[in-house]
Amino acid sequence: MLRGALRFGLGPGLLGRRLGTHRGGSTLDWDGKVSEIKKKIQSILPGGAWSPLCDTSHLPPEHSDVVIVGGGVVGLSVAYWLKRLEKQQGAIRVLVVERDHTYSQASTVLSVGGIRQQFSLPENIQLSLFSVEFLRNINEYLAVVDDPPLDLQFNPSGYLFLASEEGATIMENNVKVQRQEGAKVCLMSPEQLRKKFPWINTEGVALASYGLENEGWFDPWCLLQGLRRKVQSMGVLFCHGEVTRFVSSSNHMETASGEKVTLKRIHEVHVKVDHSQEYQPVECAIVVNAAGAWSGRIAELAGIGKGPPGTLQGTKLPVEPRKRYVYLWHCPQGPGLEAPLVADPSGAYFRREGLGNNYLGGCSPSEEEEPDPGNLEVDHDFFQEKVWPHLAWRVPAFEALKVRRAWAGYYDYNTFDQNGVVGPHPLVVNMYFAAGFSGHGLQQAPAVGRAVAEVMLEGRFQTINLSPFLFSRFYLGEKAQERCII
Repeated sequence: MLRGALRFGLGPGLLGRRLGTHRGGSTLDWDGKVSEIKKKIQSILPGGAWSPLCDTSHLPPEHSDVVIVGGGVVGLSVAYWLKRLEKQQGAIRVLVVERDHTYSQASTVLSVGGIRQQFSLPENIQLSLFSVEFLRNINEYLAVVDDPPLDLQFNPSGYLFLASEEGATIMENNVKVQRQEGAKVCLMSPEQLRKKFPWINTEGVALASYGLENEGWFDPWCLLQGLRRKVQSMGVLFCHGEVTRFVSSSNHMETASGEKVTLKRIHEVHVKVDHSQEYQPVECAIVVNAAGAWSGRIAELAGIGKGPPGTLQGTKLPVEPRKRYVYLWHCPQGPGLEAPLVADPSGAYFRREGLGNNYLGGCSPSEEEEPDPGNLEVDHDFFQEKVWPHLAWRVPAFEALKVRRAWAGYYDYNTFDQNGVVGPHPLVVNMYFAAGFSGHGLQQAPAVGRAVAEVMLEGRFQTINLSPFLFSRFYLGEKAQERCII
C-alpha cells in the first residue's frame, strides 16, 4: 500500500494550501505581531522612537515562509522561480542560507561551465533544453532596472562524444531519444569525424555524436551573480551561516496494510551565523535542501535515513561529495577555435578556454581511485598518469601541452543512479530536494528551480514531469539511470 502511494505521485502544494507556519500565522500576521511588540517595548522604555538595542543586521529573520539551504545556482534558481510564480507580489518570504559567502569552494564557480542535451534520459534532455533557452535569453529573465545587462559569454561550440565499438549501439539509442525530445544531434562515422576535425586521432572510435546547436559552455560566475542580484531585487533575504539543527514535530500513522510510519514536519531551522557560536532560530513553513555536495548531511539533520534498514524511514539521501580535478593547459598547436567539448571513451574530456591556445579538462576517477573529499588539494600526478596519456593519444598535438594551473571542485554525487533528487520527502513532509545532480546541476539549475517551485506552489510538476527523480525511488529501488556522465 505504501509503495503504491509513493508511485502514485504528489499531493497539493504546501505553499498553495497554506502560506503560514505551523502556528497558523501568515507573513502579514507575523509582521503585525512584531509591530505590536515593538510598540509595547517602546511604551515602557524612556526616550523617543524605537531603536534596536544591538545590531542584528547580520542575523537571519526570525520567520521565513521558505528557507533554502544552499545559495549556489540551484538554490538561487528555486528562490527566483518561487518569487516569479507567486500569485501576489511579496506573498512569500524566502530566506537563502549559504555558509560559503565567498563561493570559493562552490561547485558552481569551480565547474567547466558546460551545457548539453546529449543525455540518455528524456528528463535530463528536457531539463537542459529548458535551461539553454533560459541562458540564451538571460536578460529577459534576470534583468534588473538600472543595472548593466548580463553577458554569460555563451560559446555554442557543441559537445562531441566519441564511442568505441562496444559503446556504439548505446550511442545510437541515446541519439534517437535526444532527437525525439527535440535536440539537434548528428551521428558521425570515423571518416566524417576526420574530415570535420582533422586534429583527432580516430583509432578506436567507431561512432561519434555531435551537438549541432544549444550546446557549449558559459561563465558560471556570471550566472551565479546574475541570479543573486535578481532575487535580491525581488525581496529574497540572504544569510551567511550554517544550518546546524531542525526542530520538528512527529505524527505516528498506520497505513491500510498495517505498516507504521512517522510523518515529521520541520518548524524551525537553527542557523549558526559567521564568527559566532550562537544560533538564530528561524520559524518556517518549508525547507528546501539545495546544499549540493553536503545535501546528504542536511538530510541527516532532518532525521532522514534514521530508521530501520529496508524501511522508508531508514532510507538515506544517497548524495555525497566527490572531488573532481580540472586542469588548464597551453598548447600552441592545439585544435584551435573550432574545437567543441570532446568526451573520449576513456572518460577524459577537454574544451577550449578563451582565444589564447588554452584548454581545460580532466577525467573522473574510477571508484577505486576516488580521492579524499576532505580538502580541495589537487593531485598533479593524476593528470600525468590518468589524463594526459588519453589526451595525447586522441589529439597528438597535446603531446606538447604544458599545464599552467589546476583546481578541484565537488560533485554532489548521487551514488544510487547519478541523477538529481527533485521534490518533497515522503515522510519529512515539508522538506523539498534540489540536489544530487552528479556534475550537471549547473546546466540544469534554471529548469530544476522552476520544477521545485511548481511542486511547492501547485503540488505537481507542470513544465517538465520529474517524477522519476523523486526521493521515493531510493526506497522502491527504481533507478533513473543516466548513461551519459562525464
